[in-house]
Amino acid sequence: MMERHVRLFRNGRNQAVRIPRDFELPGNDAVIRKEGERLIVEAAPRKSLLALLATLKPLDEDFPEMVDLPPRAVKL
Repeated sequence: MMERHVRLFRNGRNQAVRIPRDFELPGNDAVIRKEGERLIVEAAPRKSLLALLATLKPLDEDFPEMVDLPPRAVKL
């Protein structure tokens, strides 16, 4: 397990730590949780397409009726 000592500092009213390049996480979001005296920082899981779609507002539009055409014959 890699280990490195880092300095804590204040950013406004928050305590912060700079993450060294060797420990960088992918993406722009992370999840932090406390387990006893430990802080665990993990890359946030990517949202699934279903989760993203669930955040969208329904459309309040009437769509024109579509004619369902019969399938055309295709030569294979």
